Amino acid sequence: MKLEQVLFSQGFGTRHECYGLIVQGRVAIEGQTLTDPWMDVDTNALEFSVDGVSWPYFEKAVIALNKPTGYECSRKPIHHPSVMSLLPAPLRNRGVQPVGRLDEDTTGLLILTDDGALLHRLTHPKKHVAKIYRVTAKHPMDETMFHQLLTGVVLDGEKEKVAADAIEQKSDRVFEMKITQGKYHQVKRMVAAVGNRVQALHRISVGHYTLSEELSEKQWCFIRKEDLI
Repeated sequence: MKLEQVLFSQGFGTRHECYGLIVQGRVAIEGQTLTDPWMDVDTNALEFSVDGVSWPYFEKAVIALNKPTGYECSRKPIHHPSVMSLLPAPLRNRGVQPVGRLDEDTTGLLILTDDGALLHRLTHPKKHVAKIYRVTAKHPMDETMFHQLLTGVVLDGEKEKVAADAIEQKSDRVFEMKITQGKYHQVKRMVAAVGNRVQALHRISVGHYTLSEELSEKQWCFIRKEDLI
């Protein structure tokens, strides 16, 4: 792939802007400054730098973000900043988008990608991709409530029951719940259906990928598609 095309594919601007970055001596591979936009580059395990910042080449980007409260999972937010503002310009430019949505007050693992097939695989209801949430309830939970969540509850406005796949109690008010459906506000509505209320909600995992404790709030990292499914 031509060097100019590499930069363009990774979101570093228009082709003209990428051309300019190269001829201005702002692009390097393995510490060597490159000034020929048309040179051929092997993209296999490629790492390049722009203005001294290192970037790995990915044909399709998959990002794990530790979402804080106060951000909307939308490119056009209404009441709060977009989670996209937490990403550097190249990732925004190449079109990564959130895989599903977390509420403004929900924290934790958010996956973003520009891989349309992966996005579909992770969000389609029939795929039953597992997600685990840490729930902090407003009032203590009892065995009856947990039993109801595991055997199924009817959400407000719906007819069919939905059930948690697994629950691990951490304290009288904190528990982790695994679900494989993807209904709107599902966890909050399920807890409401058993007579309690979610005070805080934190997503721990999506598919096979678990949020690293080393990834602080607002931080992101590249991950592999194979880490998820």
